[in-house]
Amino acid sequence: MLDELVKNVRPSFRLQADVLEGLKAACMANRDVASWSVAGVSENQRPVAVITLGTGAKVVTLVAGSHADEPVGAETLRLFVVRVLRERERLKELLEEYTFVVFQHINPDGESRNRPWIREWPNPVAYLRDAVREPPGRDLEFGYPDLRRENEMVSRVLAKHAPISLHVSLHGMGFAEGAMLLVDPNWGYRTEALQDGFREFVNGIGVGIHDHDRKGEKGFFRLGPGISTTPSGTAMRAYFESAGEPETAGLFRQSSMEYVRSLGGDPLTLVTEIPLFAITPSANNIPGVPQTYLEWRDALPGIRKKLARGRAVDDALAAFFIKPVPPLDAIRIQLRTIELGLAVVR
Repeated sequence: MLDELVKNVRPSFRLQADVLEGLKAACMANRDVASWSVAGVSENQRPVAVITLGTGAKVVTLVAGSHADEPVGAETLRLFVVRVLRERERLKELLEEYTFVVFQHINPDGESRNRPWIREWPNPVAYLRDAVREPPGRDLEFGYPDLRRENEMVSRVLAKHAPISLHVSLHGMGFAEGAMLLVDPNWGYRTEALQDGFREFVNGIGVGIHDHDRKGEKGFFRLGPGISTTPSGTAMRAYFESAGEPETAGLFRQSSMEYVRSLGGDPLTLVTEIPLFAITPSANNIPGVPQTYLEWRDALPGIRKKLARGRAVDDALAAFFIKPVPPLDAIRIQLRTIELGLAVVR
């Protein structure tokens, strides 16, 4: 149902500043079921908006932009807000059952720093050359409740709306063999229908799954093909402590998923991981081992060195049959994931 809202849409990646007025106007035109406000400003004084849709008792929180080089989630949530309000009569029951608290983009500063490669989308060389991602200690996803001022703003709003029934943090990957879904470990074996539905959908639209068994590293435990548990700040700290990097370990706080759970209740928390660029998987993959992706990961430092020296890397990219994932496919996956989550908490 939700993924059908974007039929015939040709999405593009835009700066948050370019979409805020349109979102505000859509909310102001539907004040009985929507509200728009500014939670605060980023470190570089850019506004961070919070939008609510619906009047229901169950609270659903949707967050995009935690990592600076992942632009799909912000466009997903922009379309979600605009299209749900446009179809409000058809979606009346949804808006009566739930209150959606939407952070369309919590990291406008990081988004701005990634603008050079976004302008050249879908050029993978531009992405490899210009993508900027925050290191530990600046990572918003693992900064709750107060690592950065953006975390503080989001935390205040989340606490105000607690307890939360469903929390979805929309993420992505630069390169992978397909899409992944991360599920709250407290819900791992209560979400079999959701997991099956996710796999069926991503395979059905041709994106496929990225099946990587990380054996619990950083909190990623494989639940099934393409499905792992959500990572945690505790597991991240343990990983870097065991690697002899205590200073790095100390930079991790709670994830948004952990923070939402700390507010009470039994929230289902989900994370989408959808690649910007797909790596063609090997026909000989064994479960949990994305062989071609692992080979790409090993080759990546050398590819980046070539780029830094101004050398061409087209042959290296061609060897992995890399192709961009259509943004509409990625958006539909994220919307379908939200819908699958709603079915569980319903």
